[in-house]
Amino acid sequence: MFAKLLDAFFGCVHGRYSFPLTVRPGLRRNAAASVTGTYVVCLDCGKEMAYDWNEMKIVHPSSNGRSAVRELASKHAA
Repeated sequence: MFAKLLDAFFGCVHGRYSFPLTVRPGLRRNAAASVTGTYVVCLDCGKEMAYDWNEMKIVHPSSNGRSAVRELASKHAA
């Protein structure tokens, strides 16, 4: 109960994640998986976040989602 009260005031810190999940080609993707095709889920609040499997880190949303896609595409093309 105390954790829920703190979460209501400060939000979730996203400290625990699921194993990265990759969506198979041809299936409908959620917003998090549309960036890289892979995403993780916060085990505390359920928020889905894009995950870069090659860099092994969460892709933090930028002010413009398309710039994140371009940045990842340029990294993987090189």
